[in-house]
Amino acid sequence: MKTILALIVSFTMSFALPSFLMPDEAFIPHATLNNTMQIEADIQIAKDIYLYEEKIKFELLDAQGISIFNIKAPKSVPHDGEMVFTQSPNFILTLQNDGSVSGQQSIQLKLSYQGCSEQGLCYEPLSTKFTFDIDTSKLKKVSETTNIKETAAKEVEISQTDAIANTMKDGNIFIILLTFLGFGLLLALTPCVFPMIPIISGVIISQGEGITTRKAFALSIVYVLAMAVAYTIAGVLAGLFGANLQAALQTPWVIYSFSAVFVALALSMFGFYELKLPDSLVAKVSSNSSRTGYVGVAIMGFLSALIVGPCVAAPLAGALVYIGQTGDAVLGGMALFSMSIGMGLPLIAVGVSAGKFMPKPGMWMTMVSAVFGVMMLGVAIWMLERVVDSTIITLLYALLGIGFTIYLGALENGGHIFKKTIAVVFFIYSLALLLSVLSGKPSMLQPLSFLISKAAPSIAIEEKAHATFTKVTSIEELDILLQKNKGKKIMLDFYADWCTSCKELEEVTFTNEDVKKEMDRFILIQADLTENSDDNQALSKKYGVFGPPAILFFNENGDVIPSKTTIGFIAPKEFLQHLNKI
Repeated sequence: MKTILALIVSFTMSFALPSFLMPDEAFIPHATLNNTMQIEADIQIAKDIYLYEEKIKFELLDAQGISIFNIKAPKSVPHDGEMVFTQSPNFILTLQNDGSVSGQQSIQLKLSYQGCSEQGLCYEPLSTKFTFDIDTSKLKKVSETTNIKETAAKEVEISQTDAIANTMKDGNIFIILLTFLGFGLLLALTPCVFPMIPIISGVIISQGEGITTRKAFALSIVYVLAMAVAYTIAGVLAGLFGANLQAALQTPWVIYSFSAVFVALALSMFGFYELKLPDSLVAKVSSNSSRTGYVGVAIMGFLSALIVGPCVAAPLAGALVYIGQTGDAVLGGMALFSMSIGMGLPLIAVGVSAGKFMPKPGMWMTMVSAVFGVMMLGVAIWMLERVVDSTIITLLYALLGIGFTIYLGALENGGHIFKKTIAVVFFIYSLALLLSVLSGKPSMLQPLSFLISKAAPSIAIEEKAHATFTKVTSIEELDILLQKNKGKKIMLDFYADWCTSCKELEEVTFTNEDVKKEMDRFILIQADLTENSDDNQALSKKYGVFGPPAILFFNENGDVIPSKTTIGFIAPKEFLQHLNKI
């Protein structure tokens, strides 16, 4: 009976608990030396075992004058956020000789690795050593391998911006235009374009209750075409003359002026007055008064593109690089126009829906106009973020939210439950914003963080803050830092207060814990282009930067690594992978 029970228990346990392999069974490393003095290494892995790519390291020991020139590795695959090898990987190591040794030389190769089992067990880091006798006469000299590596890097590794510029040089014109149309659709998903949604919706709604779907579509087309013309003109001029026109339009008086325009539009939405051209001017423009709507929409599309358009991204920068290098403003302008149309397609859909689903005259019409009026005020405040202190901005948002939710009936009895719920939630949030301003610690994301104990918020702030950058505004200041930190890897971030994507990089990507750890390997410098001064423009021109955000990397010799330059916002995961390759 005991024997039967033991068999049952053993049989049950064999199914209940997974069986793990010992390390020497899960991983079996090999390394051999071929006739060309290359080391061929591999790690045989058992079933359901995988290896971390970043944990595989090769190191030469007791190898005076001999070093590893290149490692040819297989392609890894993503697994739970890491790059791993799920099949036994093979590596080919090419060695080089600095010329200080000759004849036979004995060296040791240390192979380090770490992996896990799919059943849930991760093994400790492992390593093994191999000894080889090297005929140094068969190895290439360091000078030869350096030339090979530099040539390969120039041929294979180029930045995304340069790749786009090269595509324009060599590609078919129709493919180029179609490609930039796709780029525009992707840019339409960036936060910088979102403020255009209430603008185009507002100008369509303001046409009145008699608007048809056909007219809404026509007005939307006019708006997007005007926006495309603005981008094309600005882009071509910037490419030909190297002027950052977008930055020039971010000076305080321009920001204040256009914020006032949006406030005026909002007040007209609230019914304080009706915005229209003088009757005398209308008669001169056209006998058909409806056309004045098209003129106003076109002007709004042109101006809003220059003011609240997206910060420079790779497609735009690539087109500008192409124009600047070749002087071919025609193809560059066509590409930018195609990109702008792609960026405007979603806006056309918004404009048509605003006209199609616009309610009939009555209480609903008043409510819709008020909603778009609030959105216009939100855009005005959003623009002021670039030139006004964050405390004032938070206060303005709080007052806007409180006023609108009171208008919705947040403090009244009765009303529709859905509408009342939304109003009360936004009223509480807006009140929290106001309290955060009064406490001296304004915060849009955590307005009540000032209520936490003194110890807790300090920890929270420390965890969220990104690494510290040393700011420069001129070539001279940057050169001093580059010289001071020679021998170290350097990351240079081109930034401006008026650049939305720059702030998104700081608040989303640079605060990521994994990214912060990887950034610790670099000396961090930030080129502040906020003032758009002559020194700022000279600094941008020297490094071929048409506008922020742009991130450049310097090697230990103080030279830019062109292939590693990034343009526009990059999510934490992608940026971490980019840093790992430097």
